[in-house]
Amino acid sequence: MSTDHKFQVNLRGVIDLLSDHLYSGPQVYLRELLQNGVDAIVARRKLEPGHEGSVLMEVMPSGKKSPPTLMVQDDGIGLTEAEVHEFLATIGQSSKREALNRDDFIGQFGIGLLSGFVVSEEIVVVTRSAKPGSPTIEWRGRSDGTYRIRTIDVDAAPGTQVYLRAKEGSEDFFTPEYVRDTATHFGSLLPMPITVAAGKERWKINQTPPWDDGDFSGDMRRDRLLEYGKELFDIDFLDAIELRSPAGGVQGVAFVLPHAATMTARHGHRVYLKNMLLSESADNLLPEWAFFVKCVVNSAQLRPNAARESFYEDSRLVATREELGSCLKAHLIQLSKEHKDRLNLIIGCHYLPMKALAVEDDEFFKLFIDWLPFETTLGQMTLGEYRQREKNTIRYVPSRDQFRQIAGVAAAQKVCIINAGYTYDADLLEKLPEAFARCRVKRVDVNDLARNFDELTLEEREAAFDFLRLADVVLQPYRCSADLRKFEPAELPTLYTANDAATFLRSVEQSKEVADDLWSGILDGVAAEPAAGAFAQLCLNFNNPLIKRLAQIKNKPLIRRAVEMLYVQALLLGHYPLKAQEMSALSDGLLGLIELGLAATEKK
Repeated sequence: MSTDHKFQVNLRGVIDLLSDHLYSGPQVYLRELLQNGVDAIVARRKLEPGHEGSVLMEVMPSGKKSPPTLMVQDDGIGLTEAEVHEFLATIGQSSKREALNRDDFIGQFGIGLLSGFVVSEEIVVVTRSAKPGSPTIEWRGRSDGTYRIRTIDVDAAPGTQVYLRAKEGSEDFFTPEYVRDTATHFGSLLPMPITVAAGKERWKINQTPPWDDGDFSGDMRRDRLLEYGKELFDIDFLDAIELRSPAGGVQGVAFVLPHAATMTARHGHRVYLKNMLLSESADNLLPEWAFFVKCVVNSAQLRPNAARESFYEDSRLVATREELGSCLKAHLIQLSKEHKDRLNLIIGCHYLPMKALAVEDDEFFKLFIDWLPFETTLGQMTLGEYRQREKNTIRYVPSRDQFRQIAGVAAAQKVCIINAGYTYDADLLEKLPEAFARCRVKRVDVNDLARNFDELTLEEREAAFDFLRLADVVLQPYRCSADLRKFEPAELPTLYTANDAATFLRSVEQSKEVADDLWSGILDGVAAEPAAGAFAQLCLNFNNPLIKRLAQIKNKPLIRRAVEMLYVQALLLGHYPLKAQEMSALSDGLLGLIELGLAATEKK
């Protein structure tokens, strides 16, 4: 025959668990005591709607042999003897758990008072219920799991007094300065008066949160919020964004960080629950894309987790996160219309991680892509400005080397091409047609520009025929052909163009120069197929005075040297690494030109 038994709880083990794993440190005992007092006042207001209530935290100095004591007093609802047995002596049983509107209370888990045992061996509670005819009750609980209750023949006012005497090693948590600073840290935004006292000293810790301050509006309100952020975090933020969420009863402000942040960074948002500080490291309140802000918010309705240092992930939190994200979006959109300089400052600081997130997040992409800056052949501009200028036709080159090759030529022709050689840029541009149906994206290279260069007239071509043929012969050993066109800018004498196969072939040939016989044979096999389709060309600019003069002279040795030097110069301008053959041509060409110059001088 079986019988039912109840679990036996080792209270000291539970205290160790709370201290080591559930609570962030011993200081939370002050938060829990303050929270219990506030909740008791809220409960009394349900019985007496006009009751204001207050909390007093008084530090009583230690005597010669006795440690310091902290007394926390509230004029809240108090407890009856039955409630003392039910709630103080039962772990996990909260007087607020079955309340009709438990959302009004901060604590809900029934373990808050146990935090007192982290710093004290005994907790003494003197309480009298606000219910008519209730006696004054004293409850003494000890860390060994025992407690004693007695009725005191004292006509005390309704409310509760909690006494904690510091255990050995915890005296530092009972100094007046520590209690005052910690109570201010956790409870400065609480709506009822909170006072810390020690001897004749008394400190009222209450402050008005800036989002509730109706004395300021417009730019003055923004300045006040930024001033608050500076006081709180010692950071000069770029901007302040007010936050509101009906779903979670959230009010607060998001501060835009003045330094670049990564997507994976967690900025330790400062979160209050019903005006009591819950956490300084909450990271699940905002959307993941909001990595560039640091927040201070108060929630009236979200549920805290058991550690009371973050929020429970539920449908209400999801809805709140979406609403707060909408606040951030609305503010950025407003900046784009009314304060473009401020938006540019934010984007300029955070554009790289914003680009990274835009690649992964479609929602973020649609919101931010038109504000992100890109380098173009006509200067830096946002993608929105580019799309408006180019009628939704996006042209880009995928590498910075290619961009350097075409930048001068394209700018001279007023052709706007984006440099997508920076991290994430090409991926963002290729994603545009998915988000905007009217957008067309075209990858271009230097060959596309060369096709639009002007042809020479028949007379000019006949006059330069011998020069062009000789230049073509000179360039054949370099797997390159010569062409003669007119293009701007006239200061640029040549432009080297190569298709992908030719560029790949150059890299293979450079590798062969440093490879052994085995790898050279392998590279020959790799290069066989691309070699058939390789095409490289040196386009000589007939608008350039030097090229015109070369086309008119008959000195073939000079033309050979000049064409080789122009070829090497074009490679260097295009940031192509030189092969051994080309390095030799550069060296020989320089020496040859010096010799020609000396010879001309000697003839004179």
